[in-house]
Amino acid sequence: MTATAEPASDPVPPAPAAALDIVAAPAAPLPHGPRPVSRLALSAALVLAVLALAASVLLWQKLSTIQEQLARQSADSGANAIEARALAKQAQELARETAARQAVIESRVTEVALQRSQIEELMQSLSRSRDENLVVDIESAVRLAQQQAQLTLSVEPMLAALRTADQRLARAAQPRLARVRAAIARDIERVKAASIADVPGLLLKLDELVRQVDDLPVANAVASSAAGMRRDAAPVPDQWWQRALGVLREEARSLVRVSRIDQPEAVLLAPEQAFFLRENLKLKLLNARLGLLARQTASARADVAGAAAALNRYFDPASRKTQAAATLLQQLQAQLRSVELPPIDETLAVLATAAAGR
Repeated sequence: MTATAEPASDPVPPAPAAALDIVAAPAAPLPHGPRPVSRLALSAALVLAVLALAASVLLWQKLSTIQEQLARQSADSGANAIEARALAKQAQELARETAARQAVIESRVTEVALQRSQIEELMQSLSRSRDENLVVDIESAVRLAQQQAQLTLSVEPMLAALRTADQRLARAAQPRLARVRAAIARDIERVKAASIADVPGLLLKLDELVRQVDDLPVANAVASSAAGMRRDAAPVPDQWWQRALGVLREEARSLVRVSRIDQPEAVLLAPEQAFFLRENLKLKLLNARLGLLARQTASARADVAGAAAALNRYFDPASRKTQAAATLLQQLQAQLRSVELPPIDETLAVLATAAAGR
């Protein structure tokens, strides 16, 4: 580089060219002029530019490498996704096949379990011992005797069956059946001590009550019957006017009656309704008789109680016939409470336990 210097104030004569080349020296920079750029700075700038270019090239190469890696990874991810979808589809098909196989296996297991239970039951029935057969036979005989006793309302079938069972157990002489014999002995004593009503006697009493219903006086007929009793007890006058006066007196007394009314509906009963009242009472008694014959003790008790309530409500309680009928109904109600047969549940429970092998 060449530097230019400002001209001095004094004129200087021009020097020869050779002298200028030898003598010329770099002029000192002016105090306020630009500094000359050194070669070292240029070199440094050039090096920096080269380094920046190299860094840019390296960065570009790295970016290219990263892009290639990303492209490869994206391609690998797509391939993996396709493979994963294929594997998932295969897994779903395998799961469906497994579920179908499991259902088939479960059905086969159920069939095997059913066959096993049937085989076990068959083995148990085949391996039942003589004692168990004896217990089953005794239980059947006792239940049959209980049904016969309920039909006949008699304890004799049950007693006979229990005694026969005790004899068979005694001949078997098995220690494990000792509890069965003890229960049978207690039930025999219980059946012997039970008091059972005489059903034929009850039926006869019901028939007697049915025959007496037509002669029972109703409650609103008390005045006429009392007046008739007074006329029968009074002496018959000799004169006709005395007889006429007596009749008039009795008729006048019957016009007005003062009495205590405990059942108003009995007094308000019309004379033509007395026939239906008696027929209704007969029907109740006949229904009780049918209930006894059908072994429906509860129904018979209800009918007898209804007949007793109707007798006390609508019929004359002061009449001897009404009192006799009420006494018969009370006896029937008391005897119907003892018609129930004594239970033999203890024997049946022990027999069932022994039959189950416990």
